[in-house]
Amino acid sequence: MRQALARVHYRYPLILLLVTVVWGMTFPVLKVATAVLSGVEITALRFCIAALCMLPFVRGIRSATWRDGFCLGALALFSMAAQAYGLQFIASNRSAFLTSLNVLMVPLLGLLVGGRPSWLIFLAAALACGGIGMMSYEGEADLWADAATLLAALAYALYTMGMSARARLHRAVHLACAQVWCMALLGLAWMFLDSGPARVWSLPGLIHLEVLLGLLFLGALASAATFFLQALAQTHVSAEQAAIIYAMEPVFAAGFAWIYLAERMTPMAQAGAVVVVIAVVLSQRPGAAPAGQAGEPLSACPPPK
Repeated sequence: MRQALARVHYRYPLILLLVTVVWGMTFPVLKVATAVLSGVEITALRFCIAALCMLPFVRGIRSATWRDGFCLGALALFSMAAQAYGLQFIASNRSAFLTSLNVLMVPLLGLLVGGRPSWLIFLAAALACGGIGMMSYEGEADLWADAATLLAALAYALYTMGMSARARLHRAVHLACAQVWCMALLGLAWMFLDSGPARVWSLPGLIHLEVLLGLLFLGALASAATFFLQALAQTHVSAEQAAIIYAMEPVFAAGFAWIYLAERMTPMAQAGAVVVVIAVVLSQRPGAAPAGQAGEPLSACPPPK
């Protein structure tokens, strides 16, 4: 009986870990795609593909699910937009470090709204931020770019908390579908404003087979599938624990960059990756989960009627 409970306990954190593996795989794909498309265009197109993948599940979605999906999708898209703005002026390594601060923001925000994260969660969150800092922190500061990136981190912290709060109220596939469609529609509007109609209509002639395959991977697996898995797993995993698991993304990204792009990690970066892994293990120890059900402290959206 105890072994069966242990298997159930670790099943959902492992699903979120799988999500970070897929996210890590996106970096070599994005390297190819950004040679042809802007970050805004990639974001819009990947979510349009994701929306098409989720089309069979649109029917039967409740209005409350659409509302929560819109709130969560808007938070996620704002986080991407703010991070994309910051990346125009600061190094990607600095951006990765500042974005990782969402791992600490989640338990701190939880305290503000009445949650009781354990000391293990704070220790694991601090270790995760420190490890990512060892892997990536460098580059000169830029006030507005740093501020935008910190806003991106805050938006994703709210997204993580909102997902844990709302996921248990909806079918996972419906909540994922609502988010993806929201992000596709907002992403299209963003692309037309940023690139202009003439550039948008010329995109089919610019996208060659390698880029198209990359967009299909980003849309189908790295967006549609991962949003579904997040909605499924965060019904059972607290926002604080989920945020720390998501800190594994740069670790897997570095691994795939080494395999596919021949990029090397310094000894400091390797040590940082080990620290992040230790943080994730700590976050899953008994007693690390906050009191109450996963995600109860915060709702990013109004309660369903």
